[in-house]
Amino acid sequence: MQILLAEDDDGVASALVEVLYDHGHVTRRVRYGRDVLTYHRSSDLLLLDLGLPDTDGLDVLRTLRAVSDMSVVVLTARGDERSVVRGLRLGADDYLVKPVRLAELLARIDAVTRRRAAKSASAVRTVRAGDVEVDLDARRVRVGGAEVELTAKEFAILAVLAGRAGTAVSREQLLDEVWGDASHTVSRSLDVHLTQMRAKLRRPELLTTIRGFGYRFGDDGS
Repeated sequence: MQILLAEDDDGVASALVEVLYDHGHVTRRVRYGRDVLTYHRSSDLLLLDLGLPDTDGLDVLRTLRAVSDMSVVVLTARGDERSVVRGLRLGADDYLVKPVRLAELLARIDAVTRRRAAKSASAVRTVRAGDVEVDLDARRVRVGGAEVELTAKEFAILAVLAGRAGTAVSREQLLDEVWGDASHTVSRSLDVHLTQMRAKLRRPELLTTIRGFGYRFGDDGS
């Protein structure tokens, strides 16, 4: 597994990298919160210290959750109840307080990974909303039984939205998952692709724009 370790203490980081390597994990260690947002796309799980030099780890977690649902295990010396509750509510999969026994850490990582794998295995791979059918595995879209040809980028955008049907998806998350970039130029490109995709689907009511946030495919009853 590819693990991203956000830890500013060199001694702690070296020990963790060594233990994780011995158990078959490839670890990229970063020191700053901003680096988490740079490298998270190439990682399966984040080990996150909250006491980072440039920003509070809880702020990193909040920003990360706007663009990614990757597994996150908080590993910090901050053990007060308020921090634990905030970390879990912001989307951490687990929260461990230092010092932690390495065997327990490895067990928690395995548990988080199993839960994510089970969730992915049970995920719906064909999404239907009205008479629109999106086959995420075959990369096919049918409207009223007729297949609709989408470009690779148009399908990638639709796949992110359909994979979370009924759920609001932010523009930042779309840009991050489809392009890995949130620059102004890429943001304009998203608008163009969305316009083209809507025209091809001919079902404008199934793709709702949420002003100031992002988009939603289908609805809770689709």
